[in-house]
Amino acid sequence: MDWLERTAKLRQWTRSGTRAPHKPLLLLYALGRFQEDADGRLRYSAVEEDLQRLLTEYGPPNRTTPAYPFHHLVSDGVWEVRTDRGPGSPGTGVRDLRETGATGQLAPDLRAALRREPSLLGRIARLLLDLHFPPSLHGELCEAAGLELEPGEAEQLARVRRQRDRRMREMVLTAYEYRCAFCGYDGRIGTVPVGLEAAHVRWWAFDGPDDVENGLCLCSLHHKLFDKGVLGVADGHRILVSQRFVGHSAAAREHVKALAGRPLIGPQPGARPVAADHLDWHTSQVFHGSPRPAAAV
Repeated sequence: MDWLERTAKLRQWTRSGTRAPHKPLLLLYALGRFQEDADGRLRYSAVEEDLQRLLTEYGPPNRTTPAYPFHHLVSDGVWEVRTDRGPGSPGTGVRDLRETGATGQLAPDLRAALRREPSLLGRIARLLLDLHFPPSLHGELCEAAGLELEPGEAEQLARVRRQRDRRMREMVLTAYEYRCAFCGYDGRIGTVPVGLEAAHVRWWAFDGPDDVENGLCLCSLHHKLFDKGVLGVADGHRILVSQRFVGHSAAAREHVKALAGRPLIGPQPGARPVAADHLDWHTSQVFHGSPRPAAAV
């Protein structure tokens, strides 16, 4: 059985690029727990809080319950659920899963394959990360899921879908004249830019193209906050800051809150600005909550 192929084909609700990473997040969490205890079962009532935290932080803006993937992942052949009554899930109701003592575990055939071939776990985890999340979130997502990947397992598996255009970074940084489009940071060591990255507006994992119209030159901090949904870009290319963001320090006020309502810096004349449809996707699928009002000048 090709477990990588099965992982790549997890059945998810999709419509016009809508993010639905519920099953991938549960599977990443289950792989992390498998590393700790290969025979342990995950009682829903005990892991519900962990799973809800993953969905809240790395899932789509609309709130959802971990009961949904806990039940539905069974249909993909990688997960099994048992209750006090025996095999089988009682459904997607949170109360049903709690009151029946529902527990979940990787499917027996998958557990056996992971024991035979330990490196398979890392390849499955990396595939899930590549297919559903931007690279800027991979490290912290592994930590949040309790996953420890070997250095050799950190290689991209982008070939499963399509090849990235390695010119993307240079094209985007050039278009924005090597300055963060949010704060203007333009640090270098000698002639080499440091701390500047090409951010995909519509994530590559969701068919975002590798071109200037889908890119922003951002410093490392603002790239991470952009991919986490703290920052966004509105019509008119003005910066959005989520009301959910909390920060009381002078640094948080200056480097995040004060960005609300500011216009983007760049791109230079002649370079194509970010396309409206990519901005719309980011606002609906990544940006969290309502935007703050424009900062007082």
